Amino acid sequence: MDDLKAKYLGQIADAGDENTLEAIRVAAVGKKGEVALKMRELGKMTPEERQVAGPALNALKDEINSALSAKKAALADAALDERLRTEWLDVTLPTRPRGQGSVHPISQATEELTAIFAELGFSVAEGPRIEDDWYNFDALNIPGHHPARAEMDTFYMHRAEGDNRPPHVLRTHTSPVQIRSMEKQGAPIRVICPGGVYRADYDQTHTPMFHQVEGLAIDKDISMANLKWVLEEFVKAFFEVDDVELRFRASHFPFTEPSAEVDIRCSWDNGQLKIGEGDDWMEILGSGMVHPKVIAAGGIDPEVYQGFAFGIGIDRLAMLKYGIPDLRAFFDSDLRWLRHYGFAALDMPNLHGGLSR
Repeated sequence: MDDLKAKYLGQIADAGDENTLEAIRVAAVGKKGEVALKMRELGKMTPEERQVAGPALNALKDEINSALSAKKAALADAALDERLRTEWLDVTLPTRPRGQGSVHPISQATEELTAIFAELGFSVAEGPRIEDDWYNFDALNIPGHHPARAEMDTFYMHRAEGDNRPPHVLRTHTSPVQIRSMEKQGAPIRVICPGGVYRADYDQTHTPMFHQVEGLAIDKDISMANLKWVLEEFVKAFFEVDDVELRFRASHFPFTEPSAEVDIRCSWDNGQLKIGEGDDWMEILGSGMVHPKVIAAGGIDPEVYQGFAFGIGIDRLAMLKYGIPDLRAFFDSDLRWLRHYGFAALDMPNLHGGLSR
């Protein structure tokens, strides 16, 4: 055993790399190593001999393993020292130029309209994207037979068999946030509700997920005239023009009465949209006076309070303002497209310094 000890401890001390060290380990204490073979010979010894040889062999095995571990750690330390000596960086050198990220046009348009409505006294309200059908439909006076409640238009969440809870949907508009805001805050109230919404549609001007901002103002003396003024101020500020002309066309929405779709005077000059001039009209949003049933669903007395509401597609606004032809490109994650249409990350829009700098 003294010969084995001297042999392997010498080899371990002379090992220059981990591969050599592993070969020594296998030869010494591996399953077929010399120490293992000596262990097998214990069965042929007398009990007295085993009492002497057994502890000696275990001690030898432990000593060899300890030497292996110490040498492995020493080799690792030496390798690290060599790496630190050869791999170094002068931190006083100038940094390499790096590209700066861009703000997505939808995010930019959302920030812009938020800044505009903040100046008009509106706060921002948010709510869940997964809603039960009471908030998404019933509270908004949308009857059970309405086409919007069909599965071909709305994404319904899966329900386990025997689940009797109300069905949940991916919200089809941000109007449920208006109900939640009325429940929480009461009247008077003035909020906008921007966010993502979902509908089963996909083409050049529609995607299954898109973005809306809906506005709500409830008080005791609000009229359609207030609605018209707010929308005119918003359009002038958002499209950065001095004058606009809006046309209100009678329409029908379950949650407003009377209801109106709003067109804006515009012109197309060589494919470029010009807002506020020309002989063309373009529909940009829906609006109206909030239906008394919707006000009551929000926990407010419709005999005392009334108000207006409107809904605008943020994606469509961004397309019109920044000349983006295809709505689907918003969701392609194409960095080249974003570098072209994106905005500087630190240019925060405001009415004093300018919106789309």
